[in-house]
Amino acid sequence: MRVQHRAPPRAHPAADLAASPDWTVMDRILLVRPDNLGDVVMLTPALRALRAAAPQARLDMFVSPAGSALRPLLADLDGLVTVAPSWQQVATDATPGRLAAAEFALVDLLAGRGYDAAVVFTSPTQSPWPAVHAAMLAGVRVRVAQSAEFGGAVASHWVTPPPEGTHQVDRGLHLLAAVGVTPLGRRPALHVPESGRGLADDALRGAGRSAGDAFAVLAPGASCSSRRYPAAGFARVARQLAAAGLPVLVTGTANEADLVAGVVDGAGHRGVRTLPVLPVEGLAGVIEQAAVAVTNNSGGMHLADALGTPVVVAWAGTEPVGVMGPRAVPSVLLGRTVPCSPCRQFRCPYAHECLDFDPALLATAALDLVALDLVGSIGDQNSDDQNSDDQNSDDQNSDDQNREESRCRTPRLTEPAPAR
Repeated sequence: MRVQHRAPPRAHPAADLAASPDWTVMDRILLVRPDNLGDVVMLTPALRALRAAAPQARLDMFVSPAGSALRPLLADLDGLVTVAPSWQQVATDATPGRLAAAEFALVDLLAGRGYDAAVVFTSPTQSPWPAVHAAMLAGVRVRVAQSAEFGGAVASHWVTPPPEGTHQVDRGLHLLAAVGVTPLGRRPALHVPESGRGLADDALRGAGRSAGDAFAVLAPGASCSSRRYPAAGFARVARQLAAAGLPVLVTGTANEADLVAGVVDGAGHRGVRTLPVLPVEGLAGVIEQAAVAVTNNSGGMHLADALGTPVVVAWAGTEPVGVMGPRAVPSVLLGRTVPCSPCRQFRCPYAHECLDFDPALLATAALDLVALDLVGSIGDQNSDDQNSDDQNSDDQNSDDQNREESRCRTPRLTEPAPAR
């Protein structure tokens, strides 16, 4: 008897059974993503798709305090539920009683909002079940989540997740497609409000920049030290860019003031200046005008990707490149392949070998992207002019979406030789 070798089924027999809900009859929908700022940025294609599927509904997003800073840039969103839930806290000295009280308060809050549906978005290493359980206790009828773990009846719509290595943007769209929501493009996008542009213009004038001046933004910070390229290295990057005639504005949060000052002082060049601490909408207005951004794999990278600014990234080995890297803009990701990656550590237990490379490579890549973006912008203008002459508005909308799809890039890591 001949034995056929077959791959085992990916889906649990209890998953993917529920019929898609009717999104057009819902009044209130909650998207759940209480994580870092970059995670919310990567959710914007899913937000656009859900807005189109349920134009009549109020769309709220359950976010962490870090994610809430993006609210002015999310035009498709109606409101926020800002909470730091227990399942997203790394460590706490709170007693079980205090944690339980906070969870009961969350359930009461959700119940009081009267949501018709909750869609829980996660990365592959996160469990959706605590959030889905809270929605169930709050009486939310439609509860959508994807997980390889069995969750019983906690979710009304349990979806089999996509294969390992799927980009976070596509992971979110996969979840929605499984419940009848059609994607409307796969590029992250943010809308800078006029207030943000005003803050940016004021900050740029204060830093000695005039309208139309080319400059680079350098963001040396990250939410954890394991993802930070050395400050001395970033100082050398800033010095090389400024010496090449590209002024550099160094930015960070209020908590990163010493880091920013160290980069500016270490650069020792009058073309390298500190950007004042700005709210996220103001920072977005600055990044939107920059010729190039230089960042870690952090929130600054995701902002640049969603605002159309080419980006050079010092990529630490904390996460796989293909899962979280930029995909909407020209980008260069520099980092070394190491056996401990992806580590997902907050602090490197070794010698940060994944970021052991010459900072001159970051500066050279940034200058190359500035030149490439100049050529590309001329080509895009010619293409847009031709399209306006040859096609009607419906065809133009279709072409815009096709162009968006074609420009989604697969993030790739360029591995330089070690610096030492």
